[in-house]
Amino acid sequence: MTEVLRAPVAVRRAPGSARFATVLVIVTGVAVVAVVLSLGVGARPIAPGTVVEAFLRFDPSDNDHVVVMTQRVPRTIIGALVGIALAIAGTVMQGLTRNPFADPGLLGVNAGASVAVLGAIVLLGLTRPTGFVWFAFAGAALASILVALIGSRGPDGANPAKLALTGAAVTAGLTAVTFLILTTQSAALDVYRYWSVGALTGRDLETVALVLVPLLLGVVLSVAIAPGLNLVALGDDTATGLGHSVARTRGLGITATVLLSGGATALAGPIVFLGLVVPHTLRALIGGSYGRLIAAGAPLGAAILLLADVAGRVIAPPGEVQAGVVVAFIGAPVLIVLVLRGRRVAL
Repeated sequence: MTEVLRAPVAVRRAPGSARFATVLVIVTGVAVVAVVLSLGVGARPIAPGTVVEAFLRFDPSDNDHVVVMTQRVPRTIIGALVGIALAIAGTVMQGLTRNPFADPGLLGVNAGASVAVLGAIVLLGLTRPTGFVWFAFAGAALASILVALIGSRGPDGANPAKLALTGAAVTAGLTAVTFLILTTQSAALDVYRYWSVGALTGRDLETVALVLVPLLLGVVLSVAIAPGLNLVALGDDTATGLGHSVARTRGLGITATVLLSGGATALAGPIVFLGLVVPHTLRALIGGSYGRLIAAGAPLGAAILLLADVAGRVIAPPGEVQAGVVVAFIGAPVLIVLVLRGRRVAL
């Protein structure tokens, strides 16, 4: 009987291990290339040999070395961490809601972070992203907790439909608060609009250290609940019948999403589409196993965000287009193409 009940899980993992290994190698290779480009490409091109030399024999009198170590290394690390966090958070959120078009913003993360950042700007006079990183994280976490608490009320608990509707309602309310503050406090607009587009500049490794532990904890939780997400994908009743605690997986999944997307938003501002497109694209290539989606999604998310940042440095010299804008510009048509192709994917 147990073998019969477990059969759907095996079927859902249809694409074989060879294909998964191939995809994983490819996306990891792309991520490595993205890191190299991020360190060397920009308004000031720096040769790969000079980049390596800056790591091995740093010379503070060499301007190229200074640019690499003080600007591009922090920027690359932040881009990789944020890309990984958003990709994994999007994968977990799609698993929790059984919706391939869900993303981390569904829990009100971006809206909560925006209100908190505006509060820090207006009430405390903070003007630098490093100053309001914890406010962004706290706002994202509180909004997500509010969605989870409201969405879990009732005899059926936090089912996917209730979470989605509650998240949409809370996001709408917080967005209205954001616009109210902006229309009455115009001085805050200049600081807020730079953060709100999603950028990897203006942050340092000290800022990374502030949210590194929550990000790592979010990754660990996501990996731990991946088998549970595979069962939840079969439906709550089936998962419960197999002896799995759906409530536990959903609670841990929401916690992981809060930690990952809250930390990423605190670091780089709200970046849309990345957490949605990465798992949705990979699911068509390697199937619906969440362990595989998380493993391949991490390097792919890092690669996409870093390549978007590199593109933003070179498409409008001598200025830059922020990475969040480039991701949105690319992600929107990619998502439309995926939808129009009508590719059926299993969750």
